[in-house]
Amino acid sequence: MPKPLPIRIVLGTWDRLRDDAYLVRHEVFVVEQAVPAEVELDDDDPLSVHAVAYGPDNVPVATGRLLPDGHIGRMAVRKSARGTGVGGQVLDALITQGHGDGHRMLLLHAQTHARGFYEAHGFTANGEEFIEAGIAHVAMTRALGN
Repeated sequence: MPKPLPIRIVLGTWDRLRDDAYLVRHEVFVVEQAVPAEVELDDDDPLSVHAVAYGPDNVPVATGRLLPDGHIGRMAVRKSARGTGVGGQVLDALITQGHGDGHRMLLLHAQTHARGFYEAHGFTANGEEFIEAGIAHVAMTRALGN
């Protein structure tokens, strides 16, 4: 199991973090998972708060985003950083952002293999599995306290 990385997480706009967020997303979704590039980028990117995690060498290793409606999405961790806890740190940063933004509920579409990861962070699966971008997913929610 890889050891934890010293990580720096930056939250910001798509204009500020686009290059680094897209580098991670393209590698994970388009190259590894064969998601079409035109599906991976969408009109929600400019509206979202993005999180990018940087490793000790200042290279982006993970990313995710929070949409204005409380959806968390585009969570991706580069293969070299998986198992180090960086995905959980990005998710926690987005949860904190959602709480600060006044959301009462956060939602996401988890790839089914990652369901346990999200459950460990307080999310609960709702409904049946469905296919999104050719990959099995399940809808999940997490209520936020006041």
